[in-house]
Amino acid sequence: MQIKWGRLSARKAKFAPKHLNLALEREKTMANIKSSKKRVLTAERNRERNVALKSSIKTAVKKALLLAQAEDQEALNSALSNVYKLCDKAVSKGVLHKNTASRRKSRLTKAINKLSVK
Repeated sequence: MQIKWGRLSARKAKFAPKHLNLALEREKTMANIKSSKKRVLTAERNRERNVALKSSIKTAVKKALLLAQAEDQEALNSALSNVYKLCDKAVSKGVLHKNTASRRKSRLTKAINKLSVK
């Protein structure tokens, strides 16, 4: 998403999505320095990437849990591998801390083992 500076009126800003309101707040207090404007745009781009990556991890976890209940072992192994891959990618990109990713993988494995015992 590209931020358009100064394009929203006060009335439209009231009903605008939250991230556009944040952009307006930034505009009011932003310095005239070119590098600080670039940092705002970079931070917004990174935020969108982080949200997308975290969302894909959550989706993959839900898919793996559904497959654990369906007892399809091959599909479950590939889904579990996908979750591990996404978590490791998030760690390498700096989106998740390594302990957080490890904890999520551990909890998922524990939940899948609990479901498969039944």
